[in-house]
Amino acid sequence: MENVHLAVEEDDLYSGYNEYDPTFDSEELENDVGFQQAVRTSHGRRPPVSIDFSVCPLFTALDGAARPMTAVRAAGYTSSLTRGSTFDPLGQSKGPAPPLEAKNEDTPEEKIKILEKKVNDLIEESCMAQSIGALQLALEKAKEAGRKERALVRQREQSGNADHINLDLTYSVLLNLANQYANNEMYPEALNSYQVIVKNKMFSNAGRLKVNMANIYFKQKNYPKAIKFYRMALDQISNTHKEMRIKIMQNIGVVFVRMGQYSDAITSFEHIMSESPNIRTGFNLILCYYAIGDRERMKKAFQKLISVPLGIDDEDKYIPTNDDTNSNMVIEAIKNDKLHQMERDLKVLAEKYIMTAAKLIAPAIETSFATGFDWCVDMVKSSQYVELANDLEINKAITYLRQKDFNQAVETLKTFEKKDSRVKSAAATNLSFLYFLEKDYDQADRYADLAMNADRYNPAALINKGNTVFVKQDYEKAAEFYKEALRNDSSCTEALYNLGLTYKRLNRLEEALDCFLKLHAILRNSAQVMYQLAHLYELLEDPQQAIEWLMQVISVTPTDPQALAKLGELHDGEGDKSQAFQYYYESFRYFPSNIDVIEWLGAYYIETQFCEKAIQYFERATLIQPTQVKWQLMVASCYRRSGKNDIFIYLTFHGLRFLVRLCTDMGLKEVQDYATKLKKVEKMKEIREQRVKSGREGSARGRREGREGSAGSVDSGHSSSSTKGERLSAKMRSLPGSNEPYETSSPKELDASYVDPLGPQMERPKTGAKRRVEDDDFADEELGDDLLPE
Repeated sequence: MENVHLAVEEDDLYSGYNEYDPTFDSEELENDVGFQQAVRTSHGRRPPVSIDFSVCPLFTALDGAARPMTAVRAAGYTSSLTRGSTFDPLGQSKGPAPPLEAKNEDTPEEKIKILEKKVNDLIEESCMAQSIGALQLALEKAKEAGRKERALVRQREQSGNADHINLDLTYSVLLNLANQYANNEMYPEALNSYQVIVKNKMFSNAGRLKVNMANIYFKQKNYPKAIKFYRMALDQISNTHKEMRIKIMQNIGVVFVRMGQYSDAITSFEHIMSESPNIRTGFNLILCYYAIGDRERMKKAFQKLISVPLGIDDEDKYIPTNDDTNSNMVIEAIKNDKLHQMERDLKVLAEKYIMTAAKLIAPAIETSFATGFDWCVDMVKSSQYVELANDLEINKAITYLRQKDFNQAVETLKTFEKKDSRVKSAAATNLSFLYFLEKDYDQADRYADLAMNADRYNPAALINKGNTVFVKQDYEKAAEFYKEALRNDSSCTEALYNLGLTYKRLNRLEEALDCFLKLHAILRNSAQVMYQLAHLYELLEDPQQAIEWLMQVISVTPTDPQALAKLGELHDGEGDKSQAFQYYYESFRYFPSNIDVIEWLGAYYIETQFCEKAIQYFERATLIQPTQVKWQLMVASCYRRSGKNDIFIYLTFHGLRFLVRLCTDMGLKEVQDYATKLKKVEKMKEIREQRVKSGREGSARGRREGREGSAGSVDSGHSSSSTKGERLSAKMRSLPGSNEPYETSSPKELDASYVDPLGPQMERPKTGAKRRVEDDDFADEELGDDLLPE
């Protein structure tokens, strides 16, 4: 206890900790007069301490370096200086650092590194070229990478580094080359490249590339070999890669479908739907059941299809729910990001498959398609796709339309009048379209208004409304509706087309031309758009541009007779008769009932002095328009020009007699002129009959007085005259007799012009320098006094 000392209660255990030397008080330095004077002047400097090195030989042993006073010293700095040195902590007095040593690229290691970098760059360039669609360039880069990689391997072997070959680089080169061969559809070369990789045991997991080889066999339609390689790849993939195994099994099922082995395909698809169901496989399974006609399994597969989870979030999370600015900004940022777009695409794809499957199986699962549709609608209403039920009902109405059951279609669509706005607008739009086709424009206008009131942003409803106004010839108002439809949907081609037609009716040709040029940029191969452009250039008096656009029309539809006839008309207007004849003749070949084309071809042959060829065209015109007298008169004119006067007189006689009767019944004043000409023809006919009769009597006397050997020639002449008489009788029977009734109504000419999708057909003016023969001109020319017998 002697060594134990108890603490005295009066002593403070923590005393002394707050005491400090005032020298270290930095807060009062500004008020310290001595410190401030030392800072501003040299007052604080002390003379250096001189040391006699001769007295202390220890310092000489250290080569002039001052011996440190302590073993702990800051790195790179010492307070003591060597002799003759100045304070230079950054080492600036030593000058710049020496340059780095240049690499020696002549060494084998450096050459190998450079070559490896070139190979990697070529692989990257090949992949980039393939991503932008330059497949040929990608293949060239891949081949060059293969050549340089082989040179790299040889160089390693020559330098004795064969054990250090970069297998990853070799694998990348071969795989890229095989892919580029496959992209360029060089399938044998691609298979050889894949085979090199698969057979090399040094490449791990190379067996997966048998999937690529199976895909090539599938493209070559070598389905048995494709299934073989798919199964080989499936055997080499472990169960841990479940997703890849599912995809391979799906490919196997598709190949079985292509081979028509639906039972084997069903086995694959059913396994997938039990392990990892997805929309595409469920749809394929329904197709297989439909192919084998299994109703019950079709229903079960449809129920599985609509119960497949999509794994996407609800759309409500993208709707701002409060006034929090930060959360609203986040929602606005993710509303149109890549993930949300992918979710929307997946949902659209699922709805497409469900709708297609319902339309496919509805007629097959029940006795009638209406009952089948009702079953599908009930199933969809109880699923996560409730909004598709109304679309299915509308598709039911469209199916009625395809079956020509318009009443049922209308009744089905009318049930949507009390539904929500979107469905009501769609149903009213279809009803407006139906009534417009039936030319019930009042009902069409009523349902167009109903569709617009339900959804003002529905472009189809606005187009139907514009169509009903267009029919009433209120073109300005129709143009406003079409413009509003375009503002709601700038890609609505129907609105743009109808707007161009409206501008054309308003004679605003430049604006119409602008509309159709924009439409042509969207629909590059639309013959209707190109025809409208040609017609507009024709109205703008630019025939060369019109011809160019019509040439594009016939490049798309080479058998369109109206486009060919229009080309002939334009060339005829330009004075190029040979080109006009070529296009008119092609038009006649495809549509031999166009009276304008027939008339032009007949007039062309008359003008070129080939009257015999013109006869067949005018005879065809008489068949098309039997009440038109001028075609019979043209046939008679052709016979006269070709020297067959007997047929000419007969045809002229009957044509004029018919014309006189027609004018008499109609009370026309030209009846006297036609009667006078008819008398001339009758007189000519009598004189000719007298000549024929006297000729026959003379030949009969000659036969009695002639020799017996001349009988053969007389029989030959009699046979020739009887044959001619039979042909004349056939002509007489083919033409209308004087006692046959005639039509007082004007004949309808056939027209093969385009029918615009607007509904009412747009009238196209027919211009051009066509040769037409009027009745009066023909009578004055062909029945003058010069035809009377001498």
